[in-house]
Amino acid sequence: MERTSTYTVKEMKCLNFCLLLGAAACALAQEPAQGLPADQALAELMSGNQRYMRHREQHPDESMARRKELEAGQHPFAVILGCADSRVSPELLFDQGLGDLFVVRVAGNVVDDAILGSIEYAVEHLDTKLIVVLGHEKCGAVSAAVEGGNAPGHLKALVAAIQPSVDATRNDPGDRIHNCVVANVRRVAAQIRESEPVLKEAVEKKGLKVIAADYALDTGKVNLLDTHP
Repeated sequence: MERTSTYTVKEMKCLNFCLLLGAAACALAQEPAQGLPADQALAELMSGNQRYMRHREQHPDESMARRKELEAGQHPFAVILGCADSRVSPELLFDQGLGDLFVVRVAGNVVDDAILGSIEYAVEHLDTKLIVVLGHEKCGAVSAAVEGGNAPGHLKALVAAIQPSVDATRNDPGDRIHNCVVANVRRVAAQIRESEPVLKEAVEKKGLKVIAADYALDTGKVNLLDTHP
């Protein structure tokens, strides 16, 4: 017998249940997730860096299922302000995957209004509780600032942004460039903590932490430089 388009009562109930279940699943997928607490986020990052150092990476969150999940929205657990240097990719050295990190990269890991605005977006709209400012050994932008002279083109802007750290470490003993790398990372982290109105308020009232860190090219280790809130 040819089936008509008329459904039985039982079939209609089953169809309605499936529709309601699908709608509920969609709503849950779109509901904003609460941001991971800063200390827990930092522990996750450092655990990933330990795996990277030992070459035991898990390469998490790279599946097709993860890609589909992220179509509904993103909830990165940490912001990384890092250098544009090709040897310092945050997703690799922290062994994280798609949707895990909100990464902002610029030579010398300096800040301007556009970069601060990008970080504010992650804090305000994605509820990210941790910001890591990540410098690294043998940074080219820092080297240019330390060596001085007339920087060509738009490199002048980067050198000018790093210059206060050059001045602050001019008489320090040891490696001049690495001294400046560390000072620059700490100074940028302080700039972010004090950035008004969004980030300073988030630090004081919403559990946001801003951490300065330094990456060693030879060992692959990320060294935390401070534990400021």
